Amino acid sequence: MKLTIASSPHIRGNFRTRRIMLDVVLALLPALAVGVWVLGLRALAVTAVSVASALLAEWLYSLITRSRNTIVDGSAAVTGLLLALTLPHTVPYWQVAVGSVFAIVLTKLLCGGLGQNIFNPALTARAFLMLIYPLGLTRYVGVDGVTAATPLHHMVMPALPEESLLDLFLGNCPGSIGELSALALLLGGGYLVLRKVISPRIPLAYLGTVAVLTLIFHKTDAPLQWMAYSLLSGGVVLGAVFMATDYSTSPATAMGQWIFGLGCGVLTVLFRYFGLFPEGVTYAILLMNALVWVIDRYTAPRRFGTKKGGSNK
Repeated sequence: MKLTIASSPHIRGNFRTRRIMLDVVLALLPALAVGVWVLGLRALAVTAVSVASALLAEWLYSLITRSRNTIVDGSAAVTGLLLALTLPHTVPYWQVAVGSVFAIVLTKLLCGGLGQNIFNPALTARAFLMLIYPLGLTRYVGVDGVTAATPLHHMVMPALPEESLLDLFLGNCPGSIGELSALALLLGGGYLVLRKVISPRIPLAYLGTVAVLTLIFHKTDAPLQWMAYSLLSGGVVLGAVFMATDYSTSPATAMGQWIFGLGCGVLTVLFRYFGLFPEGVTYAILLMNALVWVIDRYTAPRRFGTKKGGSNK
């Protein structure tokens, strides 16, 4: 076990949070850039509306409740950016704004603020928008204005997508703004790991579980291709790297993180195979968010000098 010894006071301030949030924004820029390049400037406009609405909602909440203004920590901007990346670029702007307000006010601030929320705010808002306006979040239109089926929609048939694996890896395919390019997402994830913002445990467990299950329970006569398309299609890479690793909604223990990632992977495959919609990442992560307290409780290391359960008798 690595111990760091330093003189008091031991302070954790907003500068730490701001640095983390800035790193997350920088890590998401490649995925956003690919989305804007492939889908056009409307993808950038959707992102701007989402981020601005999140910042405005947090500022107004602090003004109305006369609480400390927390915009400067950067968490609201990250939530708005993450929400935008889960949405199609054709979604109406007012729905984007509603989703951002829902994420900030109902999911985060009313639960006590940053670090107190149980569920990932961006994914909760996406699930809410899917509930009230499913057509807007499942209809994908290309830059040429023609409605296009995403790779996951082809896999529901079941059939392998029309796009090549290279197209999915680089981002030459229809989909939500931030899920197009697995390469861009993995580059951002690698940056966060190098900066020690996230641990690779949850992404590795998540993606590894999806890979194993889709290889074993493949639906075509090309199991390796089915596995690869399952990993590169939809938001599984975005969810594994940027959503499931959220500090406040994921386990704190190393063993718990492996279990959490495994659970997300299992649920994602189950939802994709048996759910109403082809994508299962959102609901898989949200369900596992609800189990974090249980995972942390039973994977917490025993304190020195105590028996199992924390007792020293």
